[in-house]
Amino acid sequence: MTADNVWLLTAAALVIFMTPGVAFFYGGLVKSKSVVSMMMMSFGALGLISVLWVLFVYNMGLITPDTAGNGWLPANPFHDLGMLKSVKDNGFISMIFDGSFAIITVALVSGAIADRARFWPWMIFAGVWGTLDYGVVKGWVWALDGDGNATGWIGKGINGVGALDWAGGTAVHINAGAAALALALVLGKRKVGFSKEESVAHNVPLVLIGTAILWFGWFGFNVGYNGGTDAGAGLIALNTLAAPAAAMLGWLIVEQFREGKPTAVGAASGIVAGLVAITPACAFVNPVWAIVLGLLAGAVCAFAIDLKFKLGFDDTLDVVGIHMVGGFIGCWFLGFFAQYTVGSEGVVANKTGLFYGGGAGQLLTQVVTSLGVFAYSFILALVIGFAIEKTIGFRAKEEDEIAGIDLALHGEGYNYGM
Repeated sequence: MTADNVWLLTAAALVIFMTPGVAFFYGGLVKSKSVVSMMMMSFGALGLISVLWVLFVYNMGLITPDTAGNGWLPANPFHDLGMLKSVKDNGFISMIFDGSFAIITVALVSGAIADRARFWPWMIFAGVWGTLDYGVVKGWVWALDGDGNATGWIGKGINGVGALDWAGGTAVHINAGAAALALALVLGKRKVGFSKEESVAHNVPLVLIGTAILWFGWFGFNVGYNGGTDAGAGLIALNTLAAPAAAMLGWLIVEQFREGKPTAVGAASGIVAGLVAITPACAFVNPVWAIVLGLLAGAVCAFAIDLKFKLGFDDTLDVVGIHMVGGFIGCWFLGFFAQYTVGSEGVVANKTGLFYGGGAGQLLTQVVTSLGVFAYSFILALVIGFAIEKTIGFRAKEEDEIAGIDLALHGEGYNYGM
């Protein structure tokens, strides 16, 4: 096995490990009586999406010039069912790496419906949305032909200016945030706990453990997406360190002025906001702009999480305020400050950002493509969510929700009598 493939396999393992990190992060934030339910939704996504990815979802993103049309249509999901046809080993490794992104994208959505969603309806949603959404959007953003040219409409961009999204600002974070908003609207507000005063993490150490795992795994998330080569790896890794560090500071400064003290949950949330924002931008900006992006994302997301109280949608764990808003910030930031291109030859100056004299083309592409992903994901999730709610029911019974859904759905997370 080549060194490039060893690294790509390692990066895939790091990203897969991020989904348990999401489970810890989300699990610490909810009430103690729904921690198991919250973590099970992440682990359920890990199991289900892994199987579906191998069977057929991976195939959908392989948009070719023959199947692409205008770059919107997915490839045939059944053309290599279960990967039974001959695929070289490095193809399997790339497939595993791509699949790790599908898993965590679905898992992220679950944070919006914590404390009130039933497990099996969630699994149905995860399977259908993960197939019809992520299987399609992944191809829109990253599908390439044999010559390395984009075949999806987002990769091709607007008026010949391709969208810049290194590791998933659109396909992962805006995508998950839009679906989270839709499900929050479908399930409605919690019976107990929908207020700023009641939104208190039950286990802050668990939140910090989850954050540490996420930041650790994010180096695989971002650096792994350079195709198994070392081109630009240093720049990408440095930006993956600098942006979330700055975002943590930005969030804590906002907390200090608003609440009178910085909090550990705020620090963790700021780190995640910075990681989200740098995901699309890590290969295209210099480290100073990465720090600026991090500060901006941390401060803006610290304010954005309160929108749910003002607008009345119950996004329990702030998937919208952190992942969707942070994803938009990272994608749109490139329209102004994109400076580099990373390829097989390394880091090359390619000043497409507006402030580098590249004109408005890059900004237009970033805005249109990101809004396109938002619209598709939101509408699709809304339809799937309503269909589940109106048939088998998505939301837990009121008495179970008030008492704590762990006991009704999975069993207690903490047995203090033992």
